[in-house]
This record gives sequence, structure tokens and C-alpha cells, in this order.
Amino acid sequence: MLKFVKGHMESIEGIEIYPIISLLIFFIFFVVLFLWVFTAKKDYIENVSQIPLDNSNDSEL
Repeated sequence: MLKFVKGHMESIEGIEIYPIISLLIFFIFFVVLFLWVFTAKKDYIENVSQIPLDNSNDSEL
């Protein structure tokens, strides 16, 4: 099965760029996420972390 897929993929010109692009997207996403986590304001993180414990929205359900 893998031999069939590999042989078919080798016949497509320019396909070698897609794994590189997907790796770059993956890497850039996690670098941006990492930077956002370390630069977020502590009061914002505290406020968002308390949302699941907030009972004020329970009466609306």
C-alpha cells in the first residue's frame, strides 16, 4: 500500500514543497502561541481562568 502511494506521489511535480509548508505553519503557530502565553497580562489570565467557576451565568440556562 505504501509503495503505491509513494510511487504516485513521486510522479507529481512540485509536491515536495507541501511538507515544508505544513511544518512551517505548525512551527509558526506554536511559536506565536508560546509568545502570546508569556506576554499575556496576568489579570487577563486570572479573569479568564475564573470563567468556569462563575455562577452568574447558570441562571440563564
